Amino acid sequence: AYDIGLHGTVYQVNKWDPKQFDWTKKLGDADYVGPTCQYCHMRGGHHNVQRFGTVYTSMGMSMADRGAPIWKEKRDRWTSVCDDCHSPRFARENLQALDEAVKDASLKYPETFKVAEDLIKDGV
Repeated sequence: AYDIGLHGTVYQVNKWDPKQFDWTKKLGDADYVGPTCQYCHMRGGHHNVQRFGTVYTSMGMSMADRGAPIWKEKRDRWTSVCDDCHSPRFARENLQALDEAVKDASLKYPETFKVAEDLIKDGV
């Protein structure tokens, strides 16, 4: 998702320019043209990338339990990262859009696997 999104595209276009992404600097000291995965998910030197994720699972993606106490905490933490460059409103609206995309994707995965299963059965 990162690679095809706006942040990932900015990174891919500029990653070879040392003025844009100076890997000799600590992340907190760098003034990158856009955030890298680490900027958002490993904030403050934390190595648990799920700490700044929007879902909480041990592996992979799943729909988060919207009633779980950790859900609001993680969403607030997520929007606080975006606040570095964007308004809180922008962050909340995009988080809502992300929720909808995850919901849509979770409906498409079974369809995709069914198509692949049928192709295998047909010898393709």
